[in-house]
Amino acid sequence: MSSVSLDGMEGTARFPYQNETYTTWYKVVGDLPNSGHRPLVILHGGPGMSHHYMLPHGQLHALYGIPVVFYDQVGIGQSTHLRDKRAGFWTMELFMDELDNLLAHLGIQGDFDLLGNSWGAMLAGHYAAVRHPVGMKHAVIANGGASMKLWETGTKQLLKRLQDDVREVIERGEREGRRYTEEYKAAMHVFQMKHICTVDPWPQELVTSFAATDEDPTVYGIMIGPSEFNVSGTLKSWSIVDEVQNITASTLLINAYDDSAQDMALMPFFLKVKQVKWVQFAYSSHLPAFEEPERYFEVVGRFLTDSA
Repeated sequence: MSSVSLDGMEGTARFPYQNETYTTWYKVVGDLPNSGHRPLVILHGGPGMSHHYMLPHGQLHALYGIPVVFYDQVGIGQSTHLRDKRAGFWTMELFMDELDNLLAHLGIQGDFDLLGNSWGAMLAGHYAAVRHPVGMKHAVIANGGASMKLWETGTKQLLKRLQDDVREVIERGEREGRRYTEEYKAAMHVFQMKHICTVDPWPQELVTSFAATDEDPTVYGIMIGPSEFNVSGTLKSWSIVDEVQNITASTLLINAYDDSAQDMALMPFFLKVKQVKWVQFAYSSHLPAFEEPERYFEVVGRFLTDSA
């Protein structure tokens, strides 16, 4: 795949929330007012990973002329870090309000598309189902799900596909809360190379995003917990299974056989959303933008432009 320039407009948006004001950092690849194409806003995963691993989506501008908006959600990256905020602060409403604020700041709230990966896909689905913004025309639910229970169940099923010795190390580490041992870390490396990203070595953008979470694990720790095998954070009971039928945007679902987003997690979207298409990637896990970039960007680009 040819390289793509990520030069673009960078800025910050003031984000007033609960009597305080925070800062959302963003980057726009392309020309928002003059491109002739509807802008695509990218929601990164985590929660609490930085935007860096989503930067390959700049290809959508190079290939299709689509302006692409990247941003760091509050709590990570170049946006305001909030290490002192307790569990009650980190809600879907916070992140939906931040998204609304950014759309208004950029002046695109009346006509935009949304693509989320992993946690970002959960946020995109929740935003589309609960707030169903009239300006949102397309939603790409990439490697995410409609409830944390379905996600966690699928993740645990993936353990059964690992070789016995690796699986037993992970299960023992989870059971005993010993996730810091070298043995556990080595076993998790095997899991991640099979179910997060199969590219070896991992792309630098992905390494950078994981490093950002390691540097400030506040959001991930509070909303997920110590690991996705045993979710204990504020997202533990999260579900939009009963709301997904309210999504009016044309919706594209993406996942893969070895994806940490297993089919059961996406099935409610497929069964209940009126305008929905589901594409699976045969040679990918959780990040087809790295693993099958040519096909991935063709699938996404055509979805966003063929039915524009």
